[in-house]
Amino acid sequence: MLTRKQNLLETIHGGNPEHFVNQYDYIKTVSDPVRQNSSFGCPRGTSVVNSWGVTIEFPDYVPGPFPNTTPEKVVIKDIEHWREYVHAPKTEYPEEDWAPFVEEADAVDREEYFLAPFVAPGIFEKLHYLMGMEECMIAFYENPDEMHELISYITDWQLECAKGIIEHYHPDALFQHDDWGSQLSSFLSPEMFEEFLVPAYKKLYGYWKDNGVKLIVHHSDSYAANLVPFMIAIGIDIWQGPITTNDLPTLVKKYGGQISFQGGIDNGLVDIADWTKENCMKYTRSIVEGCGTKYFIPSTTMGGPDSTYPGVYECVTECIDELSKEFF
Repeated sequence: MLTRKQNLLETIHGGNPEHFVNQYDYIKTVSDPVRQNSSFGCPRGTSVVNSWGVTIEFPDYVPGPFPNTTPEKVVIKDIEHWREYVHAPKTEYPEEDWAPFVEEADAVDREEYFLAPFVAPGIFEKLHYLMGMEECMIAFYENPDEMHELISYITDWQLECAKGIIEHYHPDALFQHDDWGSQLSSFLSPEMFEEFLVPAYKKLYGYWKDNGVKLIVHHSDSYAANLVPFMIAIGIDIWQGPITTNDLPTLVKKYGGQISFQGGIDNGLVDIADWTKENCMKYTRSIVEGCGTKYFIPSTTMGGPDSTYPGVYECVTECIDELSKEFF
């Protein structure tokens, strides 16, 4: 009998998995003092100002927290003078601050699960968190030099964070959030994505892989089918979060063996107030029948083992288990 970790590797390498990898059953994520203190977390129903100066709000019955970038709250008032506004949080903490996270990491069965730091928000998200989505999009066109500088600044900070994590609990995977699109398109054209974000992510993900990480899982619950070749180039092993508008069966057929896909069960379709198991099974069966058993992990598209409405994630897990008995 394969461990969950082995079953994942068989799936993404086109081998002989014994059952579907069931959502996040192959990975355990751990935070760290840098993220804990720089993002502060934002419990549902609250609002906080994090160490970057960004106001984060998390209303009830929405999938996750999001920045408030109204004119009076936005951090970067003028992209040409971004250095006056942006001050990265510290990355060095005493050992006692690391202790609870190291203890949590040490408790993970590394034979059964991949151990991964949970890193969010990513580089692109940090940009629009700091300056607002509209101003961010405009700046890519009107202020490319400043955007390159800001991206480099954020990337270097994330590399310092990575260094501390690697030194303290030596993960063999990484789970990184960075949403790159809407439901219908990527936020950046492939050409702009290649110019601005590919070099940064090659540097970042290359560092993780050079230091013991075997599995890069990147979350973007969006359309990003046009960016898959770049995902492969920067070292992503699993794209987590692809929604159905990406035409996942075609992506699996075209790119399977170079990258794998975890998602296809859109939260917007199953994670609803009046959810039912019948509805969850309908969409789970549809994507499983379309994508098959290799290079694909059936999962909701949310960036973690959770749901907006209680019980949905667990229901989808049950549906996948039942379908495993049919397909294997």
